[in-house]
Amino acid sequence: MTLRAACVQLTATPDRATGVAEACARVREAAANGARLVMLPENATMLAGGRAMHDAAPARGAHPARAALAEAARETGAWVLAGSLAERADETRLANRSVLFDDRGAVAGEYDKIHMFDVDLGDESYRESESYRPGSRALVARTPWGGLGMTVCYDLRFPALFRALAQAGARMLAVPSAFTVPTGRDHWHALLRARAIETGCFVFAPAQCGVHYGRRRTYGHSLIVGPWGDILADGGDEPGIVYAEVDPVETDRARRKVPSLWHDREYAPPEPLNTPRAAE
Repeated sequence: MTLRAACVQLTATPDRATGVAEACARVREAAANGARLVMLPENATMLAGGRAMHDAAPARGAHPARAALAEAARETGAWVLAGSLAERADETRLANRSVLFDDRGAVAGEYDKIHMFDVDLGDESYRESESYRPGSRALVARTPWGGLGMTVCYDLRFPALFRALAQAGARMLAVPSAFTVPTGRDHWHALLRARAIETGCFVFAPAQCGVHYGRRRTYGHSLIVGPWGDILADGGDEPGIVYAEVDPVETDRARRKVPSLWHDREYAPPEPLNTPRAAE
């Protein structure tokens, strides 16, 4: 069964109410243009600094975007991926949670971002683990077009996760993101193409773009990548929607050519060079 997929590119701000309305409007626009799977970026409806994200975060399942996006899915008959929403994980930390709604508005999958973005980029520094609790379970959601492996942003740098998703039945991989400009410029396209080539999967990467608050900027360039590593759509650096016609059979063709997903072999790990040898 072929699929018209859409990746929505947004510029979320600290104004969550406006963000929810914009996300829903873009879902309806994409569905009106024939998309049956519509995907939003990380922090789809709100992106803010300081404690604003924490203070605004509701309990699990109570985010206002849930009801609004579920209604948009029911109304349009499209599957909708809320790239990620900030909900409380415990008393002190949040979950960076990706939620997939089916065409009836029911939750078809929830995934909490596993890998925390703790980096120093020179002019920019981030410590996601100070505010967010990492997830602990990978997920392949069932869709009419095959398994959808769910990830979020920084997960992209951990190829073992993507391999595990593909080997568990994923034919498509979602990477909703809010990539920084420096890392996006240098690594975004290369990493997404690599994950597609390594797994023989379609890769959908809806992204944030532009200026969100203060100096916080994101790279944009929402991508849809084919299982042979070919870029099918690129969203550039402005808000909008990109589309691609996806035939899941292409995953089988790519994997028959290079069946590396089934060529794993056990091996002894190398001895770490940075670990002192025990005294003899």
